[in-house]
Amino acid sequence: MAWKRKITGGVLATVGYMLSPLSWWNDAFVNLPLALVFAWVVSAFYRPAFEVSLVVGYWLTNVIGFVLMQKGAQTMLADRGKKYSRRDLLRDVGISLVYTGLIVMLLKVGVLKPFKGYFGAF
Repeated sequence: MAWKRKITGGVLATVGYMLSPLSWWNDAFVNLPLALVFAWVVSAFYRPAFEVSLVVGYWLTNVIGFVLMQKGAQTMLADRGKKYSRRDLLRDVGISLVYTGLIVMLLKVGVLKPFKGYFGAF
């Protein structure tokens, strides 16, 4: 059924867009908060891992967003699914690396801190 494929593809593409860093508000209001929560959870078990886990969490949201967006668009537009290629993955990883550099800079400047850094009493 074509309409089911189009709806499924549209939902995947929309979720992927929300996770991708294609516009500033997606990054600021979706990816970064998800990565920060991920880093807080990881640093609750091993505090020195906060910075690394923030970057990894942010990076994962970006890559997952690009993959979902591309897969959703392919599902919606194609008669049958096309395999996600290695070239597609490398492109998505490269774009995510650029945005990761920005997050690392925010960490080094002190804008992003572990949970304890925000509330002091914990």
